[in-house]
Amino acid sequence: MKTASNVIVLTGAGQLGMAIVRRMGYGNKTIVADWKIENAQAISKTLTEAGFDVIQHEVDISSRESVLKLINAAQQEGEIAMFINAAGVSPSQASIEQILKVDLYGTSILLEEFGKVIKPGGTGVVISSQSGFRMPALTAEEDRLLATTPTEELLQLELLKTENIKDTLHAYQMAKRANGKRVMAEAVKWGERGARINAISPGIIITPLALDEINGPRGDFYKNMFAKSPAGRPGIADEVANVAELLLSHAGAFITGSDFLIDGGATASYFYGPLQPATE
Repeated sequence: MKTASNVIVLTGAGQLGMAIVRRMGYGNKTIVADWKIENAQAISKTLTEAGFDVIQHEVDISSRESVLKLINAAQQEGEIAMFINAAGVSPSQASIEQILKVDLYGTSILLEEFGKVIKPGGTGVVISSQSGFRMPALTAEEDRLLATTPTEELLQLELLKTENIKDTLHAYQMAKRANGKRVMAEAVKWGERGARINAISPGIIITPLALDEINGPRGDFYKNMFAKSPAGRPGIADEVANVAELLLSHAGAFITGSDFLIDGGATASYFYGPLQPATE
């Protein structure tokens, strides 16, 4: 098959990333990368059988060396015109240290390195989480530090030291808050190349992992969350892809540095409706 001149790079081989690639991948070469090569191979097989031009690659997004190898492999195929990051670990999967290393530091590496090579006119989207919107407000200075601290110094910030993180959920919320802030800051740099970058923060989206959670020990918590949200249900990957398609296409040409909350109103209910936490 002829090498495509435009390359899409997806980090995180799951249902959300695949749904987005199915919208944007036709006519382009797509690199599907994951820290478990078998995950990348499974998604690549599905996409290839649907007619897409896909290759897989192994990557550890928390390693700059690994990310640079991925970028080099992508550039062998053509110009990187689109970047989608759907990689990450959840509070029930990982330790505080792992969450901060992958979801926060790793995302920062990706934004920085892909921002250096993205094609003029290129676009990117980072899949974050509604959790970033659930935390109490940080100070303006804390937000600035999350947004602009050099990547290699991020994990030394006082507010990110493990003794100041209560639990894995708090670590996850901090990581996702940082994702949104760093997307804002990186949008300025990406704009210097004529490129755009945005974030999407989904709520409960039905994926194999979400189904495990819903059917697991914390299932009642999740069922209560979407039952008491305005939408009254969880979302599906294609509903996230609807927004990603706008952000990644020319139709979203005036949108950059934004973080889109797609949670069926669960966060609205958390602050102003029946999901409000009980107060003492």
